[in-house]
Amino acid sequence: MSIAPRNRWLVLTAVILAFLPVVVDMTILHIAVPSLTVALGASGTEILWIIDIYPLIMAGLLVPMGTLGDRVGHRRLMLTGLAIFGTASVCAAFSQTAMMLILARVLLAIGSSMIIPSVLALIRQAFDDPKERALALGVWTTVASAGAAIGPLAGGFLLEHFWWGSVFLINVPVMLVVLPAVYFLIPNRPVAAQGSWKIGHALLLIAGLIATVYAVKSGFKAGPSVWVFGFLALGLGLMAWFGRLQVAAAEPLLDLTLFRKPAISVGMLMAFVASGSLAGFELLLAQELQYVYGRTPLQAGLFMMPLVVASAIAGPIAGKLAGRFGLRWLGTVGLAAASLALFGISQSNIGGDDVVIACLMALLGFALGVGLLASSAAIMGAAPVDKAGAAGSLEATGYELGAGLGITFFGVLLSAIYRSNFGLGLAGEAGVAAHSIGEAMVVAQKIGGAEGEMIAQTARTAFASAHASVLMVTAALIAALSVVVFVALRNEGTAGAGGVAVGH
Repeated sequence: MSIAPRNRWLVLTAVILAFLPVVVDMTILHIAVPSLTVALGASGTEILWIIDIYPLIMAGLLVPMGTLGDRVGHRRLMLTGLAIFGTASVCAAFSQTAMMLILARVLLAIGSSMIIPSVLALIRQAFDDPKERALALGVWTTVASAGAAIGPLAGGFLLEHFWWGSVFLINVPVMLVVLPAVYFLIPNRPVAAQGSWKIGHALLLIAGLIATVYAVKSGFKAGPSVWVFGFLALGLGLMAWFGRLQVAAAEPLLDLTLFRKPAISVGMLMAFVASGSLAGFELLLAQELQYVYGRTPLQAGLFMMPLVVASAIAGPIAGKLAGRFGLRWLGTVGLAAASLALFGISQSNIGGDDVVIACLMALLGFALGVGLLASSAAIMGAAPVDKAGAAGSLEATGYELGAGLGITFFGVLLSAIYRSNFGLGLAGEAGVAAHSIGEAMVVAQKIGGAEGEMIAQTARTAFASAHASVLMVTAALIAALSVVVFVALRNEGTAGAGGVAVGH
């Protein structure tokens, strides 16, 4: 069934409108963390779950949802995803507890994992002409980058005028427009149910990831215990089982045999580190700007613009650089520059050196954006033509997984250093102030007076010091990775950008 030429662009408009709130939702919540922490009385661990349950669920569901769309129709899958996403947005906006918000974020991730594969598939179906399709995909890529970039700014603007739930409620009017647009503009297409839908494998991966992340977070907060080691063993065991199933399956959910190619292994490692560093840094910076330096949400969102804008524009520029200098030098220099930027930020006064920090954040965003492009090109360039789809699935999973695990890494490391820096020996209920800066601010607000201000000031000092330490550790790890990339890609010649990095 072909689509009339004049209707193709209406189809593109509909699917792009459906995609925009999904990609904005990936970053908009970072700026709202201080507000919802106080409103819900959430602990530091709960905040980490609120943020990274979304990418962890997405990492496991993107591939099987794409396969499901092939079987039931991508129009039907997108409509279902939009309905779930809109309903989950309302649930998230009016959550009364941290656990309610975590569960709502799970629903948001399920809806998003239905929408994202459907967007690409519907664009492919609507545009038969390669030139038109390239233009349509270019629009999609631009919206993906712009959406991630405007997330913090949009969140800051909403929180300046409304309560924290508005960052979710804003999705509802968009869904009310998009749902009928998708229903009426996108035609039904016959689908050929083929292949197997390996949702069990996806759930196995998600369960393994969540159990492992839970063990890591609990171990850093409460110390080693039988329960911590038990969950860690369970998580690692489930992921090992998942890996064994993929290697043995004739049609695996994720083709792990691709890791035998060094370029793909290195590319996935770069994707992990670049997407994880961006997500973790954005989250902690948003908290430091508001908790430590008293910036409003809108001021914090504006302050973060150099980072997110530079990361958004890095892809097209890096694509041209890759063709000229090759992936080895692009990846190595990009990661080295990110390392230098992180170290520079760790040694600067975030509250005072605005121009210096803005330049360093722009360098960091651009360098990590280059790293994402280099990782994508390395993965897609090394994959055999007949396994391009499998490589693309592996790449998309890597980005989401990297974001989730990056938030976990930044969060638990900062939490551990924060607790060691928090000098007040508070007892009873006030003792939770030593767990995280969010909990410290809740306690300080509850106690009030001179004692409350002393707790708040101690928390600010401990958090700023811990954040600087985390940035230095991350800078060292990324510097080491740049050396690994330089050595591992020594046999890779000059190549163009074989894939597109989005959602970072």
